[in-house]
Amino acid sequence: NHDILTVPDVCVAVCARLIQFIVECHGNTLLPQFLGMYRITVDGDETYMIVTRNVFSHRLSVYKKYDLKGDASPLSPQGSTVAREASDKEKAKDLPTYKDNDFINDGQKIYIDEENKKIFLDKLRKDVEFLALLKLMDYSLLVGIHDVERAEQEEVESEENEGDDEGESDGGVVGTPPDSPSNTLDSTKPLSPGDFDPTIDVYAIKSHDNSPRKEVYFMAIIDILQHYDAKKKAAHAAKTVKHGAGAEISTVNPEQYSKRFYDFITTILP
Repeated sequence: NHDILTVPDVCVAVCARLIQFIVECHGNTLLPQFLGMYRITVDGDETYMIVTRNVFSHRLSVYKKYDLKGDASPLSPQGSTVAREASDKEKAKDLPTYKDNDFINDGQKIYIDEENKKIFLDKLRKDVEFLALLKLMDYSLLVGIHDVERAEQEEVESEENEGDDEGESDGGVVGTPPDSPSNTLDSTKPLSPGDFDPTIDVYAIKSHDNSPRKEVYFMAIIDILQHYDAKKKAAHAAKTVKHGAGAEISTVNPEQYSKRFYDFITTILP
């Protein structure tokens, strides 16, 4: 239940600061939780890799996911022409990653109760303030949505199909013995639909009782290793190619980015 990412050399020191921050806040954060860092050397070339905790659940399937930055918000800098939405190629995937404009156009909201909302926004504020101190920006909020009723219906249909298949078998299939290793691994108490273990699914939050749909949301900050200096240089190079050396750079700084990001995320929590 983890992801593996390659890390540029210049970000290794930043990762150390991030790990320290996560430890100091006792894991009460939306930032990636690092499980390990490894250095691999091939033909003299060093590559650093980090292993992070997976944002989504191994048990509760995500039916829709969004990558949100706040660029499509009215709170974006004046004159911004950024329109973040999933491409047709992305939408053709089994589980597309939708973006800000898609989220707004879908009329999507995150329906969590006041207590969870306060906890979530407190984590978010502390996290983005810390990222701004490190001059990091261009991160996103990854949102995954689990539809509890849909999952229940799919499970019922799956069991019915399995029952049909068993009825057509020739009796040659032998069930798993009670003391087999697979049963030992699954010996934990079964959870009800939509329930989860918060020590495992650390980014999960249930929808509140009056939500239009019974859902579970998985939300975490991702793509946090974009440094402001590198971003500004890349923007300058791109703009110079397009408009000439005298073009004016409009890239926001990390403090502006963190505020815009935080303000936008508050709007998706009614």
